[in-house]
Amino acid sequence: MKVLLADERGFCFGVERAVDMVEDALGEGETVRTLGPLIHNNEEMGRLEESGVTTISEPVQIKRGETAVIRAHGVTPGVQNDLESRASKVVDATCPFVTRVQKLTARAANEGRNVVIVGNPDHPEMVGVKGYAPDHAFIVNSAEELASLPKLQNPLVVSQTTIKAKTFFDTAEAVKEIAEGDTEVINTICSATRDRQDSARSLSAHVDAFYVIGGEHSSNSRKLLAVCKENCRKSFLIQTEADINAADLEGVETVGVTAGASTPNWLIDNVVAKLESLG
Repeated sequence: MKVLLADERGFCFGVERAVDMVEDALGEGETVRTLGPLIHNNEEMGRLEESGVTTISEPVQIKRGETAVIRAHGVTPGVQNDLESRASKVVDATCPFVTRVQKLTARAANEGRNVVIVGNPDHPEMVGVKGYAPDHAFIVNSAEELASLPKLQNPLVVSQTTIKAKTFFDTAEAVKEIAEGDTEVINTICSATRDRQDSARSLSAHVDAFYVIGGEHSSNSRKLLAVCKENCRKSFLIQTEADINAADLEGVETVGVTAGASTPNWLIDNVVAKLESLG
């Protein structure tokens, strides 16, 4: 059995930057606490916890003498202010691509415009972005949900950084049809997401089975799985090599492997080694 790796896979710039910032803080001897999981990967979070990082769920759990870390998904301005009032130091590890969406949303709101954000309203990134324009922003999963919105005035359309491009562009076109005034569309899907999806889509057409390594709560990993299934029916989302079912590989001659943006290289290596041992 031949194992083929997608050209673009694993840690993206934003995630690698966040992990580096946390490790730098640990290196300074600080007591490091992240507000929510730093990234959506249980195994990497376990490694960081072994190094001394703890996770909190509310700003009230931080206190003086401790360093609070804002995770890669970002937070609302109110939450950031709360952390800064409680912690001795706040490390803002928000992904720069997410920061861009936050700034664009705030700018449009300050201009009195509506903002349509294409994404999952329950995702931490979207909760944080909406906090920059609570009275002007609307989050929708798809074009079908636009019918529930009030009349849109000169809207800005942006996206969660990890959604499928087709979903974003289809929704943006639908907004143009129903909005009053001019509609501004800015594609804020991060380049790492696009590159990983394009790479996985290409490889999935040439393999018999495909494994996407990523956390079950990782939006970009689930989107990668959907992309792979477009060409390869036997595509699976796994968190570690232990999730590989040998029965799924019966009759398989070539298997593809990619990984979500929160998946470290050491996990990818473990999966490849397991597949090669089965082969």
